[in-house]
Amino acid sequence: MQSKRQIHPGQFQIELDLLEGLEELAAKELYEYAEAMHVAVVRPGALVCTWRGELRPLLGLCSVTAAYLVLSFDVPRPKALLGHQHYTALTQAIDAILGLHPPGSFSTLRLNAAGEDSAVMQRLHAELAKPFGLKTTYDEGDLLLRLRRSDTGWDALLRISPRPLATRTWRVRNFAGAPNASLAHAMARLTIPHPDDRVLNLCCGSGTLLVERCLLGPTQWVLGIDNSQDALACARANLSAAGIAKYARLELEDVTHLPLDDTSVDVILADLPFGQLSGSHRDNERLYPLILAEAGRVAMPGTRMVLLTHEIRLLEQAATQHAEIWHLHDIVRVRTSGMTPGIFLLERQENGS
Repeated sequence: MQSKRQIHPGQFQIELDLLEGLEELAAKELYEYAEAMHVAVVRPGALVCTWRGELRPLLGLCSVTAAYLVLSFDVPRPKALLGHQHYTALTQAIDAILGLHPPGSFSTLRLNAAGEDSAVMQRLHAELAKPFGLKTTYDEGDLLLRLRRSDTGWDALLRISPRPLATRTWRVRNFAGAPNASLAHAMARLTIPHPDDRVLNLCCGSGTLLVERCLLGPTQWVLGIDNSQDALACARANLSAAGIAKYARLELEDVTHLPLDDTSVDVILADLPFGQLSGSHRDNERLYPLILAEAGRVAMPGTRMVLLTHEIRLLEQAATQHAEIWHLHDIVRVRTSGMTPGIFLLERQENGS
């Protein structure tokens, strides 16, 4: 049977994995690229689009977890993919993906499919790995190929990078509870970045929000506050690895008593303690209202504040308690690491006390 490509030559079908809840933000990022067309949500946590021209710009996507090149084959069984035409299409696609990266970036091939341990799948796995000198693996592979049934046959999804796009190369130091980088990027975007921003990152931890905001564009200044020397050491290492250490200042301080003047900040970001890996629910009952009050002191009228927490009701209560200072615009629920925290979008009231 003939290979059934769903798009015209010079265009590619792309599928993107992302955190559930970030579909709208990821779609907006895609539309910033002239190459992206017809972006659609296919299920929670997945987008598809038609992509024109070179694949390389896809590697710069920051709000998605992984991007896949999709080839669709109108065949009844995976065995047909070993036929010359289909096999050639697959190897050409693999070759194109390898060409996006420096030599040596890929050493293993992982085939993920129902029945992947069958004789046919094992043969396909081996035959696709052989021309490129890749080793087959059943663990996490550099080159990931997913096979799945479609309405007309089988889809082959090839990840375009040797690791998920959300696995940032700048993350050289990990710290317990650090947010997913694509989630941090989405939070930074929600602040509506501007070059004149004076950015305050409360509870900055290992610097994920700091890095993602700095990489989005220039600011007047960026300050990260945390009460842990270990966390700040991680943040310094990550900022340095990202090449932006000179753009961000780090200070060991209490977030409820900030070393800042009144109305001196335009943007506030924070991944608040959930009361699991750090702190406790009882601690947060006291902490959250204090944070909102102190943030209100240092914030200019119109300041955008984006907060992440799993303590949804507690932060809602604190926002209500300080409604004269902060207007709660929205709560975006996101599925990450088995939890569903909320991204709170708040704005400093013009006449708040």
